Amino acid sequence: MPSTTRAVEDYLKTIYSLCAEGERASTTRIAEALQVAPASVTGMLRKLAEMEPPLVVYHKHRGATLTPEGERAAIEIVRHHRLLETFLHDVLGYAWDEVHEEADRLEHVISETFEERIAEVLGNPARDPHGDPIPSRDLEVPPRTLTRLADLRPPQCAVVVRVNDADPALLRHLGEYGLLPQTRFTVVRYTPYDETISLRVEGTSEMIALGPRTTRQVFVRVESGLQTTDGGR
Repeated sequence: MPSTTRAVEDYLKTIYSLCAEGERASTTRIAEALQVAPASVTGMLRKLAEMEPPLVVYHKHRGATLTPEGERAAIEIVRHHRLLETFLHDVLGYAWDEVHEEADRLEHVISETFEERIAEVLGNPARDPHGDPIPSRDLEVPPRTLTRLADLRPPQCAVVVRVNDADPALLRHLGEYGLLPQTRFTVVRYTPYDETISLRVEGTSEMIALGPRTTRQVFVRVESGLQTTDGGR
């Protein structure tokens, strides 16, 4: 992996995450994700495209994509991040809505030796607390095709697989309802007007109503009967 700074790693991870979610890594979206000015993003993307070897391919008005070298560097940081989240959650007792920001701070400074020690202590886990796949030691990410909860309709049954981890409030909200990875549920009602989905968690009688702001951030494995979309990297 080429020598990189924290800022470079943040850009690479952001581009990787946007593309993995099926979004275009535009200047605007990168600026929103990193909370920086669009002009700063443009300057950094040009810098990354001019590095040797180049880490991104950048075209004005078309956004950025990672080169093979850039993707490998991004996946290395993603591995650090997700192992750290798992260690903080499983070993140190952090709540699942607390680990993301801590891991963001630590992912840039741990050594490869420390990374491997964490993996060994945890038993080389496949997923982090939010259900995201942890890249392997060889930086391979298992392919996975998932469906957004927003796309489900009654009476479909599904299992929560992963949840976007960037918003602690979303994680606390889902945690209050018990909608964690590996939770099974049945869709009971869909309201087209406001796109609200009402569901019932397996083993409970309470019906939970969730709006699109929430359902678009939850990825599931459908038990049967629905076309899937990519949301698993």
